[in-house]
Amino acid sequence: MTVLGVDACASGWVGVELRDGAFQRACAAGDLAALLAGVPEATVVGIDMPLGLLEAAAWRRADLLAAARLGRQRARVFRVAPRPVWDEADYATANLRCRELTGAGLSRQSWALKVKLREANSRREQGDRRLYEVHPEISFAAMNDGQPVAWSKRSWNGQMARRRLLDAHGIALPGHFDGEAGAVPPDDVLDACAAAWSAARISDRTAVSLPAPPERTASGLPVAIWY
Repeated sequence: MTVLGVDACASGWVGVELRDGAFQRACAAGDLAALLAGVPEATVVGIDMPLGLLEAAAWRRADLLAAARLGRQRARVFRVAPRPVWDEADYATANLRCRELTGAGLSRQSWALKVKLREANSRREQGDRRLYEVHPEISFAAMNDGQPVAWSKRSWNGQMARRRLLDAHGIALPGHFDGEAGAVPPDDVLDACAAAWSAARISDRTAVSLPAPPERTASGLPVAIWY
C-alpha cells in the first residue's frame, strides 16, 4: 500500500510517501501535477488544502467541526468561504463578497491560499479522485488520543512533539532528505507526514470524516476533512 501526504509550502508543494505505513521518501515540486506524477503508485493522496467549495452562502461544516475539535487551538483552522468569493480578482473585493454572503470577512491568510486552493480543486474536479482533504492538526490530535498538540508547529517543542507522535505511529523520519525536499521548512514536512498518516487510514478504511457523512458540492463531490 502506497499513499502520499501533501502540504503546500513556499516553493510549491511537499509530499511524504508511506509504504505499508512506513516512511519511504519525501519529495517536492513547484506544482501539484508534477508532485503527483512522481508518485504514480499512490492510491490515496491526503492533501492539506480545502477541497470542495460550496455555492451556498454559508461556511463549510467541515471547518466548523474541525475548529470545535481543536478547542483552545481552534485558530489553527480557518473557515473556507463559498465558491463565489474565490472567483473575485482581488482581496478587497473578495472580502466584501464574503461579508455579503456569510456576514463575516475573509482573512488575508485564507486569501493567500487562492492559487494553490484552485490548483488542488481543479485537479479533483477534473477527475483525480485519489485526493482527500486532511488537516494536519486534526490528524496529530487523533494520534494524541484526541488532544491537540499544545505547542505551535513552528516551535522547537511543537516540532519535537509532532515527531514523537509520528514515531509512535510507525513513521520514523530520517535526519536528511535528498533533493528539493531537504530545503522545505520542517513544519511543512511534518504536516505532510500527518497528511500521509491520514491517507493510510483512508486507504485501509479506518479514517473518520468531519462531517459524517460529508457535505456535497453542486457537482456531487464530497466536502469533508478526513483523519
